[in-house]
Amino acid sequence: MRTDVTGLDLLLRRRSLIGYAIGMGLYTLVIVALYPSFKNADNLDSFAQDSQTMAALFGISGDITSPVGWLNANLYNNFLPVIMLLLTIGYGASCIAGQDEDEALGVVAALPLSRRRIGLEKFAAMIALTIPVMVVTTVCVLIGRAFDVIVDFGNLMGVTIGTLLLALLFGALAMLVGASTGSRGTALGVATSIAAASYLINSLAPVVEWLEPAKYVSPFFYAIGDNQLQTGFVLGWALILLAAVVLLLTAALAAFDRLDIH
Repeated sequence: MRTDVTGLDLLLRRRSLIGYAIGMGLYTLVIVALYPSFKNADNLDSFAQDSQTMAALFGISGDITSPVGWLNANLYNNFLPVIMLLLTIGYGASCIAGQDEDEALGVVAALPLSRRRIGLEKFAAMIALTIPVMVVTTVCVLIGRAFDVIVDFGNLMGVTIGTLLLALLFGALAMLVGASTGSRGTALGVATSIAAASYLINSLAPVVEWLEPAKYVSPFFYAIGDNQLQTGFVLGWALILLAAVVLLLTAALAAFDRLDIH
């Protein structure tokens, strides 16, 4: 049965959703279309080897001129996760705390639904927000086969699922902080800061020896940092991400139950 809260939140964000999906599609098409011009550029691989720390900051490692390396360096290790996090963290911070600050949450809470149901429907809206971007990106990567960007389909689905779970994890974190504090700014700041720190830990761990053990505390490692596009889907890593999402969502729902709505 279609739910009012989910549908309303999606309706309010339809323009940004369409914009993100179109933007990611165009960007991905440009990336795959450019690959034939760079697949023999040995200087790119030399850059990654000679400036490993600088390259790592941008999520670049290994053979950039291979199809997998090209997609990792230009899409899956950096740009796509950032776009997805913008979607989910932004929505997670605004769907409870933001609406409370705008004095709109009281209207939603007055519906004949429990707060837990409202929170779950808002999380369902978060999932729905991510799907078009992921689908468009995946389709454009598959179109890349016409430009010699050929990757294993199973591995592609694995990194897609990992990126989706990563985005939902930080979106749920933003929901939790927002529901706990009632502050959209605090939710944005905390979730974004933790996401940035996690990204840096995962990116620099392969080239900074003392950071190597810390990669296991970074959600980015379980989503994209174990070279999933090359080595394939790791069920254990996906289950860790899923467990974190469920834990954060459960805590967010509990915090929403206690929130004093304006």
